[in-house]
This record gives sequence, structure tokens and C-alpha cells, in this order.
Amino acid sequence: MAHTHVHDHDHQGHSHGHHHHDHAPADFGFAFGVGITLNILFVIVGAAFGVIGHSMALIADAGHNLSDVLGLVMAWVASVLVKRAPSQRFTYGLRGTSILAALFNAVFLLVATGAIALGAIQRFFEPEPVAGKLVMIVAAIGIVINAGTAMLFLRGRNSDLNIRGAFLHMAGDAAISFGVVLAGLIIVMTGWHWVDPLVSIGISAVIVAGTWSLLRDSLSMTLQGVPPGIDLPAVRDFLEKCPGVCAIHDLHVWPMSTTETALTCHMVILDGHPGDEALHRISDQLRHRFGIPHSTIQVEVTDDANCALAHEHGV
Repeated sequence: MAHTHVHDHDHQGHSHGHHHHDHAPADFGFAFGVGITLNILFVIVGAAFGVIGHSMALIADAGHNLSDVLGLVMAWVASVLVKRAPSQRFTYGLRGTSILAALFNAVFLLVATGAIALGAIQRFFEPEPVAGKLVMIVAAIGIVINAGTAMLFLRGRNSDLNIRGAFLHMAGDAAISFGVVLAGLIIVMTGWHWVDPLVSIGISAVIVAGTWSLLRDSLSMTLQGVPPGIDLPAVRDFLEKCPGVCAIHDLHVWPMSTTETALTCHMVILDGHPGDEALHRISDQLRHRFGIPHSTIQVEVTDDANCALAHEHGV
């Protein structure tokens, strides 16, 4: 029985995807700092004028931007922690903090959205006059801030998944602020004050729709589920068709972080160990074809029935 941990770039038996950090989130430290600062200012302004102008839509928009602030902070902190070197206690380093950050953001967003929607529903039964012009002015400021923050992440949106998420989130917020401006315009033109809580509920629905997949994926990652986009049967089929392979068992694929995936398996090769070069090629194919940069393959040269783990797991 042989155990091999394949490495794509130094041929010492490991497969680490450090290339995933070529466009390091730390390079966007300035963008994170500016985005957080601008959104904190808008939260204060939006909440204050939402109360003054009796606008639930403005308060909802400010609440959403508060979640953006926490999201940006968590993403920034996680982008730093994932680069921490492995230690005796955390042998993978702190890569998993990016998954915890995503889960925290999803839960917080849903809780905050529930509170906003509840306030909007209560406003339907206890209507108050809304300062439409004030709503339009403050929401217009939100468009500028959110669009400007999105532009700070523009250059990295195609090379880093987390940066792309930040870009899309801020661009979506700009669109939501635009919806609040339209609500203010309708109120000014028609006097229909019920439009304000209606838009607030609409904003809440948009947030929930966008957050649900984040919650689902982050929970799955926390439970070490197979990351989205990886076809496990296809991975198994590839491994089973490698030269000399008689069987594959104890196959596991799980996320180390929101951008890195690991794989372990037992590979039965009755003709004997295929050599390091063969395993390097398998590892390289796993990285390029399936996006799995960390692979650990244990080679067994006897029938898989002799392995204690051969029939312990269905995978």
C-alpha cells in the first residue's frame, strides 16, 4: 500500500492551488477601505433621513447598506486570514474563514431583511406622510456611492470570485437605490404614500432572493459538501479510467475555502505503484479539468476488499 500526496509545482507529493491567490484580495485593500467608509456614511445619512422623512424605503436601503458594510468587512478580514500560514493546530491555515464569512453574511442579511419587511408591513396599517423629494435626494446619493464602490472592484471581477461577488453586490445596490428614487418620484407626482412601504417590501424580496443561494452554498461548504460546479460522478469516472486503475473507493471532495477544493481517494492498481510522474499527471488533470488543486491519492496494490474503508462509505 502506498500513499501519495501529489504536488503540481514542486514534485514532492502535494497538490496545492496557490495559483488561486494570484489576484489576492489584499490587492483590493484600498477598494475595501473606501467602499466600507462610503457605505458607513450612507447608512448614517440614509437611516437619519429615513426617520426624518418617514420613509421605510430609505430605512430599508440604509439597512441593506449596513449589511454591505459588514459583508465587505468580513470579506476583507477573510481575504487576509486565508493567507495565514498553516500551524501546528490549523494545518490548513485559516482558509475556512472565507466560508464562515459567507455564512455569517447570509444569516445576517436574512435577519436584517426580516426586520425591514416587518416594519414595512406595519407601515401599511399605520401610514405616515413620506417626504418624497427627500427620499429621492438621499437615494440618489446611494446610487453614486454604490456605483462608485462597484467600480473600485471592476478590474478584479473576472479573476477573483470574491471580488466579483463584491462588484455584483454593490452594482445591485445601486439598482435598488434607483428603485427608491422612483418610489420618491411616484410619491411626489401622485401622493401615493403606500408606494414607500411597497418598495421597501420589494427591496426585501430582492435581498432574500439574492441571499438564499449564498446561504445554501455557504451551509453546504460548512458541512464540507461538494462545491458547486464540480461533477463528482465525472471526477470518479475520470479516476477510474486512469491507466492501470482497477477501482476507486473512499472518494471525498470538499471545499477548503470559497476558492480552493481538496480531494482524497484510494486508488487500487494491482500492477503496482504507477510512479510519481503518473500521479503528477492525474493531479494536473484534476486541477485543470475539475478545478481541484489539492489532491491526495492513496495507491493500493491489493484488492480493494482488503481495505477497511472500501465499503464504509457509499461514495
